Amino acid sequence: MVWRRRRRDWDEEWDIFDEFFRFGIDDIFERMMRDIEEIFRKAESGEIKPIVRGFSIRIGPDGKPEIREFGTKPTIKETGIEERRPLVDVIETDNEIQVIAEMPGVNKDDIELNATETTLEIRAEGENRKYYETVELPAEVDPDSAKARYNNGVLEVILKKKTPKTSGKKIKIE
Repeated sequence: MVWRRRRRDWDEEWDIFDEFFRFGIDDIFERMMRDIEEIFRKAESGEIKPIVRGFSIRIGPDGKPEIREFGTKPTIKETGIEERRPLVDVIETDNEIQVIAEMPGVNKDDIELNATETTLEIRAEGENRKYYETVELPAEVDPDSAKARYNNGVLEVILKKKTPKTSGKKIKIE
């Protein structure tokens, strides 16, 4: 691949790959591979724990993108258990809000849920994993209507939306 670039008053032929080799791409690549091998060696021996990080993007009901982060937080020194933010998806329908959270490695009995009209708090602590997340709900819900189930590492919580209260009585016009 040859690119042309203009420098002052003269043209120069320039091969982009010449630049890579001029800066020692072979040395850089070898150093990267040694670093990766060292990380895998430390992970296999238990010196370091794997890091899980990520984010999900979805378009909210208002048309704006919503970015949610999930993954490993720094290890808690007292217990040595990693605390993670579960991957959470919120689905809103006309009558209810469904919250789905991926939390592998914990049992159903390890999960604690707390719902208010506007938030859902998810907390779980298993033998080797710990999860915590507070989910802001897109609409007000009735916390007493919450139903939850946990199967194969996936938690599903369904909350009924609050019905808007009307003030007064409808009057028929004759």
